[in-house]
Amino acid sequence: MVSKKVYQPTESLLNQINSPEDLRKLDREALPFLCKEIREMLIEVVSKNGGHLSSNLGIVEATVALHYVFQSPEDKILWDVGHQAYVHKILTGRREQFSTIRQENGLSGFPKQKESPHDAFVAGHSSNSISAALGIAKAARLSGKEQHTVAVIGDGALTGGEAYEGLNNAGRSKERLCVILNDNEVSISKNVGAISKHLANIRTKPHYFRAKDRIEGLFDRLGAVGRPFKKLIVSVKKMVKDSLYDSNLFENFGFVYLGPVDGHDCNSLIDVFQRAKSLNRPVLIHMHTTKGKGYSFAEENPGAYHGAPSFDAEKGGLDIISEDCFSCVFGKELARLATEDPAICAVTAAMKYGTGLQYFRDGIRDRLFDVGIAEQHAVTFSAGLAAQGMKPVFAVYSTFLQRAYDQVLEDCAIENNKVVLAVDRAGIVGEDGETHQGIFDVSFLSAIPGITIFSPSSYQELKDDLFSALYRTDGLVAIRYPRGKEPAELAVFDAAFAPFRVIGEEAPSVLLVTYGRITAQAILAVEALKSHGVCAAVLQLNQIHPIPDEAILEALKAGKVFFFEEGIAKGSVAEHFGGRLLQAGFSGTYRFRAIDNQFVPHAPAKNALHHLGLDAEGMVSFVNQFI
Repeated sequence: MVSKKVYQPTESLLNQINSPEDLRKLDREALPFLCKEIREMLIEVVSKNGGHLSSNLGIVEATVALHYVFQSPEDKILWDVGHQAYVHKILTGRREQFSTIRQENGLSGFPKQKESPHDAFVAGHSSNSISAALGIAKAARLSGKEQHTVAVIGDGALTGGEAYEGLNNAGRSKERLCVILNDNEVSISKNVGAISKHLANIRTKPHYFRAKDRIEGLFDRLGAVGRPFKKLIVSVKKMVKDSLYDSNLFENFGFVYLGPVDGHDCNSLIDVFQRAKSLNRPVLIHMHTTKGKGYSFAEENPGAYHGAPSFDAEKGGLDIISEDCFSCVFGKELARLATEDPAICAVTAAMKYGTGLQYFRDGIRDRLFDVGIAEQHAVTFSAGLAAQGMKPVFAVYSTFLQRAYDQVLEDCAIENNKVVLAVDRAGIVGEDGETHQGIFDVSFLSAIPGITIFSPSSYQELKDDLFSALYRTDGLVAIRYPRGKEPAELAVFDAAFAPFRVIGEEAPSVLLVTYGRITAQAILAVEALKSHGVCAAVLQLNQIHPIPDEAILEALKAGKVFFFEEGIAKGSVAEHFGGRLLQAGFSGTYRFRAIDNQFVPHAPAKNALHHLGLDAEGMVSFVNQFI
C-alpha cells in the first residue's frame, strides 16, 4: 500500500496572495499552511502597532474560506464588528500595507469603503451588519445584479438589538443573503452535544446536500402524491433538530440554518459556504471558533488581547488595563464608594475591562450588570434601577453612548431619574479613528434639559466629580474623561471640589478657556505667551454644563477670551460660553477653536490634537492672530 504524499509548501504562500483571485488558485490542501502564515503576520504586526488580535486570530480560516467561495468585490462581505476584518484586509490586496494598520496615514483598523472596493460597509460599531447587508442585497435585486451578500456577525455583536431587527426583516426576504454567526463563546450559545455535533458534521458534507436535494426533487416530481410525504419528512426533521439544538430561533426568523460547523476547518467551511451560495435565499451559518486561536496567550486570556496595546510577542503577559489611567481610577473609586453605599450599581455594555469595572467585585459583584452590546437597554435598565431608588452608574465609551441617545433623553431626563453616565474615551481616542472618536457627546448631551455634565482634567477631579454626581447633584449626570493617563501638569490639582478654577495671572488681558485634558496644553500655551510679554491665564472648567455663572463673571474681566475645545464645534461648550458672554454685555474679543464639522481620522492622539490646533503650539498660533 502506497502512502499518500503529504502536501508541504516549498515557499511562502502568503507572499503570493495579492487578491482573492490568487487565493482561489491554491489547492484546498494548501489552505491550512496559508492560515498559519496569516496568524504569524497578525501576531507580528499587532504586537508592534497594537490593535484587535484575539478576534482576528479566531476568524482566519473562515475569512480564507469566504474568499475562496465568494467573489469579492462583486459579492459583498460585511464584518460585524469590523475589528475582525484584519485577515480580510490581508487577502484583498493590502498585505504589503498591513504593517501600517492603525498608524497615521496607514490602513484603518476597521473596514472603510474609501480604502478598498472590497470593504462593502463601514463597521466601527456593532450589530449593524444584517441590516446593512439586507439593504445591499435589496439594491442588488433592484439593479438586476446576481451578487451574493454575506454578513459575518460575532464577538458578541448578536447581543445588540439591531441585529434582531435585521434578522426579523432579512429572514422573510428572498434575497441572496448569507449571515455567518461567528460563535466564539463570547457571544450567544452554549456547547452542543455529541449527537448534534455528529449530525452537524454530516450536514456540512456535499454528499449530504446532494442526497437531500435528490430526495426532495423526487417528491416534487411525484406532484400531489409526493407532497404529503415531503411535508412529513420536513416536519420530522424539524422536530429532531429542535430537540437536538435546543432552539430553532433562526429558522423561525425564516433562514435556512446550517451548522454548527467547525470554524477552524477550511474544508468544512468551504463546503458549507458553497451550499449556502447555491440556495440563493437567506441562510444562517452557525460556526464555532476559538477567540485568540493559535496564540496561547490570547487563547488563555482573549479579553486582554481583544484591543491590545503593543506588546512583546514572545513573552506575552499583556495586562488587561493599565493601572495608571482615567478608566482605572474611575473603576477603583466607584468600587470604593459602592462598598460603603449599597444603592450604587454599575452597568456596562460588554466593556467591563475597558471601563475599569473589573474592580467592582469582592462583595459587590451582585451589583455589577453586564448587559452585552446593548447600550439602549443599558440606559433604560439604569433608569429602571433609578426609579426604584438605586444609584446606577453606566460606564460607556463616548462613541457608544451615541447609540442610546433616545433612551437618555426619554427614559432618564424627562422623569429626572438619578442616572450617572460615566463617559469614557471622551475626546480624541487615536488609532481607532473616525468611528471611535469621542467628540460628539458634549454637543448632543448638552441639549438635554436638566442634565449636568462634568469633564475632569485630573484623577482627583474625576473622583470629586463622581462623588458630586452621586451625592451633590440631582437628576441625570454625565462625567466625561479621556482615554489614557492624567497629564503631568494637572496632577497637582488639590482635592477641593471646584466647578472651575483660574490658573495663572489674577487680572489677565488674555484668557484661555478650556476643559479636560487639553487644560495641560493651555497651561503650556500661557507660559509661552508670557515669555513674549502677554499677560495670560487659563480658566479651566470642570462643570461644563450648565456653565457656572461665576465662570462667566471671571471671563468678563479679560479683554480677549479664547476658548479651546476637544470636541465638535456645533453645539459645543465654546458656543454656549460665547452666547453667555454676549448676554452679559461682553465687548471684548471672543474667538474659539474646536473640531469644525469633520470626522477625525486615525492617528496617535498627540498627533491628532496637533493637526487640529489643540496643542500648546496651535493655541499660541491661534491667539497670536488676534492680539
